[in-house]
Amino acid sequence: MLRQPAIRISPHRKVQLSERACHMRAKMTRSEAALWQAIRRGELGTVFRRQVVIGGMFIADFAAPAVRVIVEVDGEYHGLRAAADARRDRKLERLGWRVVRLEAEVVLRNLPAAVAAVLAAVEAAGR
Repeated sequence: MLRQPAIRISPHRKVQLSERACHMRAKMTRSEAALWQAIRRGELGTVFRRQVVIGGMFIADFAAPAVRVIVEVDGEYHGLRAAADARRDRKLERLGWRVVRLEAEVVLRNLPAAVAAVLAAVEAAGR
């Protein structure tokens, strides 16, 4: 198993992230809610958690810790921050996570295809 680098996060920052994740769990977008219904309860062979703090720095939309897969559902906002998302993904990958990005519109219009993409990442990570 990959050993994660030691990251020092202030107690104040930990509280901020935890509170923000809690708020985000209560206010999921339509696309996040649709995907959550499809991947919850271990239906893809692993358990996902939603709005999870990863590495003390980031909040992932969905994470499967057992296989170290993160799923991000990107709405219109993410089109404006592609470079920042790419940097974030590289940092998460250095921490040993595989990141799958799905466009919110794809999730809403073709949920089976979105679930298939998540399943493919889970299966690849399990190898």
